[in-house]
Amino acid sequence: MKVLVIGGGGREHAIIKALKKSDKITQLYAAPGNGGISRDARCVPIKATDIPAVTEFAAQNEIDYVVVAPDDPLAIGMVDALEEKGIRCFGPDKAAARIESSKVFAKDLMKKYGIPTAAYEIFSDADKAADYVKSNSVSFPLVIKADGLAFGKGVIIAANSDEASAAIDSIMREKRFGLSGLKIVIEEFLTGPEVSVLAFTDGKSIAPMVSSMDHKRAFENNEGPNTGGMGVIAPNPHYTDEIARVCEKTIFLPTIKAMREEGCPFKGCLYFGLMLTPSGPSVIEYNSRFGDPETQAVLPLLETDLLEIMEAVTDERLSNLEIRWKNAHSACVVLASGGYPDVYKTGLAISGLDGNGNAKNSDAVIYHAGTEYRDGAFYTLGGRVLGVTAAASDLKSALESAYKTAEKISFEGVHYRRDIGKY
Repeated sequence: MKVLVIGGGGREHAIIKALKKSDKITQLYAAPGNGGISRDARCVPIKATDIPAVTEFAAQNEIDYVVVAPDDPLAIGMVDALEEKGIRCFGPDKAAARIESSKVFAKDLMKKYGIPTAAYEIFSDADKAADYVKSNSVSFPLVIKADGLAFGKGVIIAANSDEASAAIDSIMREKRFGLSGLKIVIEEFLTGPEVSVLAFTDGKSIAPMVSSMDHKRAFENNEGPNTGGMGVIAPNPHYTDEIARVCEKTIFLPTIKAMREEGCPFKGCLYFGLMLTPSGPSVIEYNSRFGDPETQAVLPLLETDLLEIMEAVTDERLSNLEIRWKNAHSACVVLASGGYPDVYKTGLAISGLDGNGNAKNSDAVIYHAGTEYRDGAFYTLGGRVLGVTAAASDLKSALESAYKTAEKISFEGVHYRRDIGKY
């Protein structure tokens, strides 16, 4: 089979490395891919959101299967366009992808079907939103979210009314996130351990993956600005078997049923961002695809052929498949550019990697998130540059292996948290 993966980050590299293990695949492509991905798949210079170019390439090259990994192409209907051409895909269609591309849709869905989530209000008028955060009916902190996709930066936690008003101004008046900020959700601030659970679903049944714990703050001790993720451990130590059963009963299955009843069944990977509050598990957010960097910690623990699972999802026969996972722990440490998530340099030479983009003399796996390959060497091309992932029988050993490898890789201004797994 010829398989095309859409995207060019660490998540896509993790998906490609997992797919490479399948005996059914004869050729792997990535659009656009990155420096590290180019060592594992044939990269084609097509933007992930260029639907006409992707569909044309897939048709002309007789691609058998397309994995649409990022949120943007899913939100604008890439799966719909490919399926219209008779090309089989992994990922939700545009209608189902709204569960991520519209916070308003997701919150109203949860409210309608009784899925636990934070209390909230929706605003399309900046003045009314500003009046609301200054009223006596709210308590702080508050969470303010842009309705649409915002590169993982559309969520602002406001400690007081001044910060809330500033967030409203930024999102709605200054249009920091463009059209994504035409509406906002203002919701109560929940407390408790956070858990990420990715799940395969064919719209009828669901198969949760190993849980994980993301670390979003830029600096140690969970300080600094929010990022796309600075590291992950899996499984999440807070996510017990009992909590998993509660989540399946009150969140996972009701969500799949709700989407089906709304006429937009979800097929693909559904990401549940959860908070284990004192009153029980609650949904913080949904994503309509594999999380990043969670995928870099979760997929190394998968034993079953990933392509086999994806095809079962597409063909709506997931319930007939037994999915096997390693009885192990994994840890991913993200190596980022200095200054990330704000201003950072690119084009910096990376040392400590071999010609295939792997770590020298290490069993850790290197996932390339923001790199380019030229003249026989790798250079930085993004804020999050590499994900160093190690698996072991226990978390302590996995972390030690990941950090030992991370220390051998360098580029100007390299930055990574030294406390992954402690928070």
